[in-house]
Amino acid sequence: MILLRKLLFPFAILYGFITSLRNYLFDKGILKSYSFDIPVIAVGNLSVGGTGKTPQIEYLIRLLSPNYKVATLSRGYKRKSEGFVLADASSTAEILGDEPFQYFKKFPTIQVAVDADRRSGIEQLLSKTKPEIILLDDAFQHRKVKAGFYILLTAYGDLFSDDFILPTGNLRESRNGAKRANVIIVTKCPPNITETEQESIKKKLGVSLPVFFSTIDYDDKVYNDTESLAVSDLKLTEKILLAGIAKPKPFFDFLKADTDEIMTFPDHHHFSESEILSIKSRAVDKIIITTEKDFVRLKAKILKAQLYYLPIKSKFVSNQETFDQIILNYVGTCTGNR
Repeated sequence: MILLRKLLFPFAILYGFITSLRNYLFDKGILKSYSFDIPVIAVGNLSVGGTGKTPQIEYLIRLLSPNYKVATLSRGYKRKSEGFVLADASSTAEILGDEPFQYFKKFPTIQVAVDADRRSGIEQLLSKTKPEIILLDDAFQHRKVKAGFYILLTAYGDLFSDDFILPTGNLRESRNGAKRANVIIVTKCPPNITETEQESIKKKLGVSLPVFFSTIDYDDKVYNDTESLAVSDLKLTEKILLAGIAKPKPFFDFLKADTDEIMTFPDHHHFSESEILSIKSRAVDKIIITTEKDFVRLKAKILKAQLYYLPIKSKFVSNQETFDQIILNYVGTCTGNR
């Protein structure tokens, strides 16, 4: 695989040229960007998948929704619907996509919408629900909308500064795209990351922007729709650990005991009937623990008393108050993103 990626280097150069030209045309106003008269915060990355966008969106929802009418707008990756969809009581993970459906179920006071055309999606939200803040999920490269504030995520151990353009590397665009960000968050850090290492990473990133460091905070319980179980009580329980996310190793490492069986599927995977039967046959007399994103797709297909999920949150290693204040200052002083 590594050799193949090296052989594809000429295509990476071509892809990098095309994305750089596109960004240049947007930067110069030759290609049109649209802005809106409410705070719009975009969360995204330069690489493909696995940087922790979902926990970061949820962090912003928790920060902002107590005082503002918040809406999220995603493209609804791998959903089985088209165009603009506003979540309601009839919505499913298949209609919205797993991450938007997760927002909808966890945060009933916010509006959740999906639309591949972010400009159209914002216009429809403003005409239908009139939110005070819109959070754009995975929209860093969606240049047709000019957000008022950009949060760029990069994962610890997989920094964009150490990567290369697709298909040789995993970058969707040149590292120079980081200059569009207002802040950068290095996600999935070890909880005990030292200040010295933080400073070293800041130098590697090579940007003159505020850089924050966050870690994944796992819950001490697993849940289903009716009950919860303490993780500490499950260490000796024989179980199936199942994940269909981009980088599942930390999830498995947190829960795994020697007797556990691991089942791994592609990110945003839609489970077939044969796969469900295979899961059920391997999980006889066992519980199944999965991720929140997988739970919303599996819970209608597997016995409810058998299936549990492990919640996670984004937690700042330090300087959380500083980050919060930057966001609140933007929202509080924003009179439009023009």
